[in-house]
Amino acid sequence: MAEQKTKPTEESVIKFLEDVEDEKKRKDSYHIVKLMQAATGQAPKMWGTNIVGFGSYHYKYNSGHEGVAPLVGFSPRKQSISLYLMAGFTEHENLLEQLGKHKVGKGCLYISKLEDVNIKVLSSLIKNSVEFLQKKYS
Repeated sequence: MAEQKTKPTEESVIKFLEDVEDEKKRKDSYHIVKLMQAATGQAPKMWGTNIVGFGSYHYKYNSGHEGVAPLVGFSPRKQSISLYLMAGFTEHENLLEQLGKHKVGKGCLYISKLEDVNIKVLSSLIKNSVEFLQKKYS
C-alpha cells in the first residue's frame, strides 16, 4: 500500500501563513484559524507543505485503504481558499444556500474571500464537519 503523502509536519503554521503573498487572503487565513480552532479545540498544525489542519481522525475504507487526516483544515491557494470539511455536502444544502459565494468539490469548499460568505454559516459548516467525523470515526 502506498504511503500517505499528506501527514502532519513540524513546520510552522505562522511562517506558512506569513508567506501568503495576498494580504487579504493572509488575514482571512488567520480568521479561519480562529474558526477552526474554536470548532475543534485543537491548535493548528501543518499537514504536508500547504494545508493547515486541526485535530485528526483515523479512517478506514471498505477497500482496506486507511490513514489519518485532519478533522478540518484549509489551504490559502492562489485562486481560492480551499476548506477541507466532511466528505460531501448533500446533508447541508440548506446551509450552503445561506453561505454566500462559494464552490464545492468532494469534501472541499472553495471561497475567494471571507467577505463573500456568511461567517456564522461557515462556522456552522465547520462545526458540523467536526461532529460528523468524530461520530463516524470515534
